[in-house]
Amino acid sequence: MLHELPAIEKNVHWGYFDAALAPALIVESGDFVRAEAVTHHAGDAPELMMDDRVRALYDTIPEADRQPGVHLMTGPIFVKDAKPGDLLEVRYLQMIPRFNYGSNLAAHWGHLFTDFEKERVTIYELDQASNTAHALYAYDYPGKYLVPGKRSEIRDCCRELALEGIRVPVRPHLGTAGLAPDVAGRVSTVPPGAHGGNIDNWRIGAGSTMYYPVAVDGGLFSIGDPHVSQGDGEISGTAIEASLNVMFQIVLRRDFTFPSPLLETPDYWIVHGFDEDLDVATKNASRDMLLLLTGQQGLSRDDAYSLMSVAADFSVTQVVDGRQGIHCKIPRSIFPPKKKPRA
Repeated sequence: MLHELPAIEKNVHWGYFDAALAPALIVESGDFVRAEAVTHHAGDAPELMMDDRVRALYDTIPEADRQPGVHLMTGPIFVKDAKPGDLLEVRYLQMIPRFNYGSNLAAHWGHLFTDFEKERVTIYELDQASNTAHALYAYDYPGKYLVPGKRSEIRDCCRELALEGIRVPVRPHLGTAGLAPDVAGRVSTVPPGAHGGNIDNWRIGAGSTMYYPVAVDGGLFSIGDPHVSQGDGEISGTAIEASLNVMFQIVLRRDFTFPSPLLETPDYWIVHGFDEDLDVATKNASRDMLLLLTGQQGLSRDDAYSLMSVAADFSVTQVVDGRQGIHCKIPRSIFPPKKKPRA
């Protein structure tokens, strides 16, 4: 069955996951969902990144209720029969930009903010024909960007040309998506974790599949923080933030378990490790890759450890979400095909 999940007031929550939140949608395993993911940065260029429905969300949800995180989330989706210990397999099928514009903020939480001591917004325009984006204009944000969804009042006179002649590839993906943790009250959308959340891996786009460990009945899956392009590291604090229309299929899995968000792309298996310390995050990703190789490929720990050193790539996912991220990817093509049992 295909379900529609528009981003309207009753279907969104701003800045948090919450195990007690009433579902916006109830689905069965195997169902498809077409959902709207709205950026919390639409206010950086309201005339380009808002329509009446997006504007209504910004007008209706009080600034005081946009906490403790910053991301505008659509959901949650309750999956029938999903129980703690299960996995939700989310097959991302389409991610289509809602508008042809997006925003990058060089924020006070960016990795090099102390080198600049100011925040700067760059507005990008998408070119669908070439699947690239180019900077349309930029401006210095007055003061600090402290209120999620704050709307810009920058006049034309304060806008500057930026990055002339440069084009970047458009690769739409979800910066934040995941399940409700088994924690009382609101959990910020900012730090990633076992529940998923703000992973900020640009590979979580159409054609990829994520496996999220279920912590509460129904899973309570939500999406938000849509991006159209980002580099590993997300060094300035944000990607090109832009609203997306997303279609995905949700499948309940009980035939295997995994302790952290696991990503499957056409070419790679990718595991994620998180911690405030990048060294610890790397060890967490290493241990989960060991688990994947021993549990799913049947390797011994010694063989898996050797293989990781010669064939797996470790990269920094992001360094700007408080809890930093490392991802480790290993090519699927290096493994022999699994033998099918005889009839």
